[in-house]
Amino acid sequence: MEPIILTKSQARKIILNAAGLARNAQFGTGIEAVYKVIDHLGFVQLDTNYVVERAHHHVMAARVPDYQLEWLAELGDEGLIFEYFTSDAGFLPMPDFRFSLPVKESFAVNGKPLAPQLARLVKEVLDRVEREGPLMVGDFDDDRLEASTGWWDWRPAKVALERLYLEGQLMISRTKAFQKVYDLPLSLVPQDTDLKMPTPEEFARYVIRRTLGALGLSSAKEILWRARRVKGNLVKTELEQMLANGELHTVIVDGLKSKPLYMLADQEIDVKLSGEVFILSPFDILNVFRHRLKDFFDFDYQIECFVPAPKRKYGYFSLPILAGETFIARMDAKADRKQKVLIVHNLHFEPVDLDQTIIEKFVQALRAYVRFNQCQDISFKKSNNATYLEAISQSFSG
Repeated sequence: MEPIILTKSQARKIILNAAGLARNAQFGTGIEAVYKVIDHLGFVQLDTNYVVERAHHHVMAARVPDYQLEWLAELGDEGLIFEYFTSDAGFLPMPDFRFSLPVKESFAVNGKPLAPQLARLVKEVLDRVEREGPLMVGDFDDDRLEASTGWWDWRPAKVALERLYLEGQLMISRTKAFQKVYDLPLSLVPQDTDLKMPTPEEFARYVIRRTLGALGLSSAKEILWRARRVKGNLVKTELEQMLANGELHTVIVDGLKSKPLYMLADQEIDVKLSGEVFILSPFDILNVFRHRLKDFFDFDYQIECFVPAPKRKYGYFSLPILAGETFIARMDAKADRKQKVLIVHNLHFEPVDLDQTIIEKFVQALRAYVRFNQCQDISFKKSNNATYLEAISQSFSG
């Protein structure tokens, strides 16, 4: 079968539609729309950074205009979604639960062997949860023998809980303060959930379909990323099989030199965008693969919270700003929750011309983002474009 040839603009529109960013409220409104987002993307990455509102909430607020922070927890309580560490930590739709089982098995089989003392502790921790019900790290005595050496230097009880979680013997829910609560799967997974272990072929096809559904177009590299915890997975084999069966198409994008791209056979090609402005999380599905942003959108982006301060160009936690199919800016922001002010340390505009309509839509997006962060005002510190910043500032001062 001949490859489908797309322009870059067509490719961008397909990608944005798959990400749920073709138009405002693409999945509707209300808690039902939140579930639709997770069910469509298959995975929404979770992050604990709280400089602005956490990433998983940000992903939802960008797509569901009336989003409420408690809705994710409510969906978890209703057994419609669950949290797990597949490619990264995130929320998944409960109907996909069986496809987390190969990952859990992989953690159990390939995990570092436990020292006898820690193995005993793992058993003791599991016994306590079975007897007492859901527990938090704080419910266990501080069993650290030496002073902590850093953020990831967990004390033994935490190591045991996380081991049990990764291997699937425990699951996680969250308190309102976002603290982990460890519980038995029996307590969190609805009784009618399919628990049958998928075959390697089923798992590979699941990963392929889920990834292409969320990305629109993808190379094998991104698809393999979602399966990377399962050693010896059959993604590459099943890609070729699905291609031969007509379930997938290969794609060539004009002007783009890349490895083969794949697309689902039923993928809509002629996508229309509404031209809305979206303020996005660095951990949004659209932004997690830097090379895709550069290849398809000519946007060279890096989240700089992991970059040493002297080497940062744009700021600690710069947020990509998308208008239609073009990234127009990046905004380094922090929510001052005591003063209820969103502080924009740096609003850096890309070298693109913005008309009044886009400026107005950007202001609307900023107003919504201020409210989403539980703030009432906004403060701009600096920008590389005084003209655009003045127009935006006047909209807030008027």
